[in-house]
Amino acid sequence: MVRRLTVDRSPNSTDHGLNYEAGTEYSQPDGIGRSRPQRSWGGGGGRWLMWTFRVVAWGILLLIGFRGVQAIFTDETHPATTTPTAAGTQPTSFPVTLADAYALQFGEVYLNYSAHIAQQRSNQLSSFLPPGTDPQLGWNGKGTSQLQSEQVAAIKVRDAHHAVVTLLARVNGVLMRLGVPIYSSSSGHLVVTGAPAWLPAPTRASLPTTQPTASDSATQAVLTKQLPAFFQAYASGNQVTLGRFLAPGAALNGLNGQVDFHSLVSVSVPPGGSTRHIIATVIWSVPTRGTGGQILKGTVPALLQMSYGLTVVQQNGTWDIKDINVATESPGAP
Repeated sequence: MVRRLTVDRSPNSTDHGLNYEAGTEYSQPDGIGRSRPQRSWGGGGGRWLMWTFRVVAWGILLLIGFRGVQAIFTDETHPATTTPTAAGTQPTSFPVTLADAYALQFGEVYLNYSAHIAQQRSNQLSSFLPPGTDPQLGWNGKGTSQLQSEQVAAIKVRDAHHAVVTLLARVNGVLMRLGVPIYSSSSGHLVVTGAPAWLPAPTRASLPTTQPTASDSATQAVLTKQLPAFFQAYASGNQVTLGRFLAPGAALNGLNGQVDFHSLVSVSVPPGGSTRHIIATVIWSVPTRGTGGQILKGTVPALLQMSYGLTVVQQNGTWDIKDINVATESPGAP
C-alpha cells in the first residue's frame, strides 16, 4: 500500500538549490515542491511478524496445557513410584531371616535343661518371652535335656507380624521338630509369643521300585581300569595330573589331599552312545587330624565308602571325564 506524504512547505530553491533532495521535484511555477512517491512496507510486514509471534505463543500455551492434563491423568492411572524406606523405619514384610536366627537362639536355651541350670535357663528364656510369662514355659524342674544340633527346617509366615519357625533338632540322640511362634513388631522387635510345640520328625521315605538296567560290560571293564588313576588325581587335587583325564573344556577342583584314594569298589555303566552317565563307588582313606588340621602320626586312618555320579564322553577311543557329582541313584551290580 502506497501512501502519499503531504509537505506543508517545500524548501525554496534559492535557499537550498535545485539538488536539495533527490526525492523532491518542483513542477509548480511558484516553486512549491511535492515529494516523489516512494515504495515502502507501509506496515504490512509488521503485521505478518506480529501474527507469527502470536501463533508461536499460542502453540507454546497449548503445549503446556496438554502436558499438564496428561500429567494429571498419568498420576491417576499409574501407581506412584515407591520411595526408599526412610532411616529408622522397617518394611511391612515379615523379617524371615532375622526370625530364623532368633528361633535358633531360643531353641538352644529351651531344649537344654537340668536342675543345676534351672535358674540360668529361666533368666535366659525370659529375654525371649513377653513380660509376665512363666520363665520356665511349663517345665517342672525335673529331668534333663541336651541339645546336640538344630537348624531351621521351615518358616510359615501368616502376616506381616506373625510366623511360625520350625526347627529340626537332635535332642538326647533323638530327631525331632520344634515349632516356635514368633511375633515381629512394626519397629522390628521380636518375641516368642508362647510355648513352642513338639512336632514329629520327618519320616524315612521309601524309594520307588525300579527295574534293574542292563550294563555295558565292555565299557565297564575299560573304566574299571581307568578310574583308579583318576580318583587318585581327584583326591590329590593336582590340576596337571587331573587334567589328563578330563574332556576338553571340563574343569574340576580336586579334594586337595583331604583324603587318599584306597580302592574302587564298583562301576555301573548303562548302555548308550558316546556320552554316558555312570556311577562309581570308591573307598577313601581319611587320616586322623589334630585340631589344627595336621595329620597325627601313628594313627590308623578311617575308611569311608562313597558313590559318585560321573559323566564320561568317548573321544578318539578313550573315555574322558566331563563332570563328577553326587550319585542320586544306587549303583547297579558290578
